[in-house]
Amino acid sequence: MARIGGDPLLPHGVSKPSDPFVASVDLAALPSGATGLPLPADGHLLFFSGVDLHGIGGQVSDAVLYVPVGTPTSPSALEHGRREPYRPRELRTVWHQLSAPMPESFALDSWGEFPEDEQFELADELSDAWAHGGGFRPSWDLQIGGHPVSPQNDPVHYTRDPQEEAGPGERGGTAHEGDTDDWSLLATWRCGDDVTELDSGVAHWVIRRQDVVARRFDRVHRYVEMA
Repeated sequence: MARIGGDPLLPHGVSKPSDPFVASVDLAALPSGATGLPLPADGHLLFFSGVDLHGIGGQVSDAVLYVPVGTPTSPSALEHGRREPYRPRELRTVWHQLSAPMPESFALDSWGEFPEDEQFELADELSDAWAHGGGFRPSWDLQIGGHPVSPQNDPVHYTRDPQEEAGPGERGGTAHEGDTDDWSLLATWRCGDDVTELDSGVAHWVIRRQDVVARRFDRVHRYVEMA
């Protein structure tokens, strides 16, 4: 299904991404409709991320690379100072189930910028009901699509804010008025033991659905946070 860590298989002649390689996902192996996103039917998505906390994040043009099927590739070692590549391993199982929104995100989406306490309480109750109805969620490393699972803040909400500005050290990017409802989670990586300097670290990649359709993965926004 996916491969995490090690050296990525990069297309010949492509510029080497500026951050470490995280994962390569085989899109043809994903069940149809499983992600809720209009992803390509085949090829691979490659994800890249460092682990420095840069404010709330922002647009990073080389954080995701789409490699169409049949593209000539070769293993490419990426050098990033003293950091070794993330631990290589294969993910051979995909768990497909409904993805419930975070309670606070649901409250803000449903009742506006300032929900009442009772509405937050209702969102918490609904979250418990969704968790019960959705069944057991196994331990996981990589999530594609669905709603964010975040230890701190909802990265999709950050990107939907038209006033968002890139954090210190990030490269470019603000959202634009009129497209705030189009932003969706592309992927989340739970860093785990791969990143010892972060406590329960996660990296999120957020994209507009129209950019997925246009294959404009250079417009992805990336966020790194910890518990």
